[in-house]
Amino acid sequence: MTAPRALRIVGKSVPRKDGLAKVTGLAAYIDDLTYPGLLYGTTIRSTIPCGEIASIHLDFDTTGFTIVDVRDIPGRNVVALIDDDQPCLVEREVRHYAEPILLLAHEDRERLLEARAKTRIEYRPATPVFDPERSPKVFKRLAIDKGSLDEGFALADVVVEGEYRVPHQEQLYIEPNGMLAIPAENGVTVHGSLQCPYYVQRALRVVLGLPAHRVRVVQVETGGGFGGKEEYPSMLACHAALLALKARRPVKMVYDRIEDLEATTKRHPGVIRHRTGVTRDGRLAAMDIDVLLDGGAYATLSAVVLSRGVLHATGPYRCDHVRVRGRVVMTHTPPNGAFRGFGAPQTQFAVEVQMDRIAETLGLDPVTLRERNALRAGDTTATGQRLGRDTSALRVLREAVRRTDFRRRRRALAGTNRGLGLSLFFHGAGFTGAGEVKLASKATLELVERGVRVRVASAEIGQGSRTVHAQIVAETLGLPYDAVEIAQADTDQVPDSGPTVASRTAMVVGGLLQRCAAEMKTRLAGLTPRQYLKAHGPLSVTKEYRKPPEIEWDEEAYRGDAYGTYGWACDVAEVELDPDTCEVRPVRVTAVAELGRVLHPVMARGQIEGGTLQAVGYALVEQVVMRDGRMANAQLANYLIPTTRDTPAIDVVLLERPYRHGPFGAKGVGELPMDGPAPAIANALRHLGFDVREIPATPERLMELTRKGKGL
Repeated sequence: MTAPRALRIVGKSVPRKDGLAKVTGLAAYIDDLTYPGLLYGTTIRSTIPCGEIASIHLDFDTTGFTIVDVRDIPGRNVVALIDDDQPCLVEREVRHYAEPILLLAHEDRERLLEARAKTRIEYRPATPVFDPERSPKVFKRLAIDKGSLDEGFALADVVVEGEYRVPHQEQLYIEPNGMLAIPAENGVTVHGSLQCPYYVQRALRVVLGLPAHRVRVVQVETGGGFGGKEEYPSMLACHAALLALKARRPVKMVYDRIEDLEATTKRHPGVIRHRTGVTRDGRLAAMDIDVLLDGGAYATLSAVVLSRGVLHATGPYRCDHVRVRGRVVMTHTPPNGAFRGFGAPQTQFAVEVQMDRIAETLGLDPVTLRERNALRAGDTTATGQRLGRDTSALRVLREAVRRTDFRRRRRALAGTNRGLGLSLFFHGAGFTGAGEVKLASKATLELVERGVRVRVASAEIGQGSRTVHAQIVAETLGLPYDAVEIAQADTDQVPDSGPTVASRTAMVVGGLLQRCAAEMKTRLAGLTPRQYLKAHGPLSVTKEYRKPPEIEWDEEAYRGDAYGTYGWACDVAEVELDPDTCEVRPVRVTAVAELGRVLHPVMARGQIEGGTLQAVGYALVEQVVMRDGRMANAQLANYLIPTTRDTPAIDVVLLERPYRHGPFGAKGVGELPMDGPAPAIANALRHLGFDVREIPATPERLMELTRKGKGL
C-alpha cells in the first residue's frame, strides 16, 4: 500500500494573502474610497417603535440636497431576502425604532448633519409588543420528532425541567457598515463592506427594477462581519443606490457607531425550555424541548436561524425519543439576524446547562453523564441522520478532561472562590438540509502566466478565506503558494459561490476549487501555465456544487441529513469569583476542537481564540439594554465587551478526523467556537453554587441569585 503524499502547503501556516496590505495600511476600506463629485448620504429614521407616519417636515433650505422617499423607488419597496416583508423605506407603518423613512445626500457633511437634525416626523403612535412570549405574530414554526415521548418518559426514573434565557448580542465588528454607490449609464455599481455580494445584488435588482447585468456589487476590504454584514448591507446598498441614481452622482454612506448599534441586526434573544427524562444510571430516555426566539420587527433570516437552533437543541447526545418545537416571533424592536453560531449558541447553552443540572440531580459528575450519552459513529441524531466515522464527541471530551485534569482539579477547587465547568458541543458545517443544493454554488479557476487566479464570491472579512483557498489550489496543482492570485469579490468578475456564512467557505467553496484544480492539472498534462497558454490559449475551469449521493434531506418532514458533517468541540472554563462584588473573572478556557483537517494552524487557532472570547463576552458582560424598543446603551462606552485585560488564558487544542467530502478532509471552523464557552462558564458558576440559567451572568444577576437562595 502506498503511503499518502506529504502535503507541502495545506496544514502549514503560510503568510496571509491579505496580510501585507493590512499591516502596512495599504488596504483600502470603504471610508478610504472617494470619487469626483462625491455626495455623502444619511438616513432619517423613526423615533417611535410602532405606529404610523402622520407628516414629514423638512425645516431647512433644501437647495443642493438630494432627497429620496418611498415614491422614488422604481422597483419594489422590499429588501429581498427570504420573506419580502421588510420595506426599504417606510411607506406608512412604523414597526421599530430607527426604521428608515427618508434619505438625504449633500456634498457637505456638516450641512447634511444639520439637515438631519432639522427633519421632523409626526406620528400616530400605536401600542408596541416587546415581550416575545406575548407576540401574536409568528414568523416561522419548526418541529422535530423522533420516537415517542410517552415511551421515553415511561422509561425514565427522573424528570428534570429547566428554563433558560439568552440575550441579544451585538456583532461589534471593528468597521461599521458602509456603502458607496456610483451611477452608470444603464445601472449602478455599489462598493461595500459586506459578506454576500450576490445577496446585495439581488436586493438592488428588486428595489431598482433592473436586470442583473446592470447591477454590479464589489466587496471592498471589510473590517469584520460575524454575520452582521450578511443581510443588513442589502438595506444600506439600496439606500446609497437610490440616492446616487436620483442625484446622478456617487454617494457614500458610512454609519457612525451609534447608528450602527441602534439600527442594525443582532443575535436573537431566546427562551428555551427543557423537560428531560433520564434513567438512574444517567441514560437520556426522553428530551422535550421548546425554543422561542425573538425575531424583532421583520423576518430577515429568522427562519434559518431558528432552523439551526432547533437542529442543535439536543446537543451532541444520543436519545431515542425526542420532540423539539421551535418558533420565532415578531416584536417591535429592530430586526435580529445573522450572528456567528446562527441559533446554535442559544440552544446549546440551554442543553449544556441542563446536562449539568441532570448530573447534579443524579449525583453524577458532569463528565460521566456526557460520556454515557455522547453521540458515536453509527448513532442517529434527532432528525434521523446516521453519523459517520468522523464523529468525535467522545474524543474531544476525553482530550479536554485529560488536558485539564478536570476531575482532580474540580475536587481541588472545592471550597475556594474558583469554579470549573465544561461543555460538549457540535456544529453543522455548511448550509442546512438542501440549502447547498438550492444555492448551486460555482467556483472558477483561471490560468494566468505566472500561475492561476481564483474567482469566487467568497468575501474575505478577516477570517482568511483568500489564504486557505490559495492553499487548497496550490496543493492540488503542485504550484507554489505565491503562484495563486485571488480575484476581488465582484459580481461582474466572479460566479455566485454562495454567501460567506455557515462555516462553508473552506469546506464547500474550497471543495469546489479543489475539483477545479484537479481538472486543470489533468488538462495541463505537465505543462507550466506559460507553456500551456502559449500552445493552447486561455484556460478556465468552473465547477458547480454537487451533493454527495449519501446525503438525503426531507424539508417537509424535517428529517434526514441536516448537515454533511459536524465539527466537534469541548470547552473547560475556570472562573474566579470576587465574593464581595460578585464579579467573575474568567481565568482559563481550554478549547479542544476537531476540525477535519486543519488547513492553516495559526488561523484556525485564531478563529477559536476569537470565537471563544466573543462567547466569554456573551456569557458575562454583553448587555443590549432595550428601553421602549430602542437600544439605550448604543455607545462603546457602555456596551461592554471583553478587553485584553478581561481575556482568559486560552489553550487551543486542534484535533483532526478528515471528512471525506471536504478539501483535504477539512470541515468548518468559524462558528463552532462560539457555541461552547457560555455554558462552560455557567457550569463553572454552578460549581461555585450559582444556579445560572440566564446570561449574561453579571454581578447584579449573581447577587440576585444569592438573594433568592440560588447562589453562595
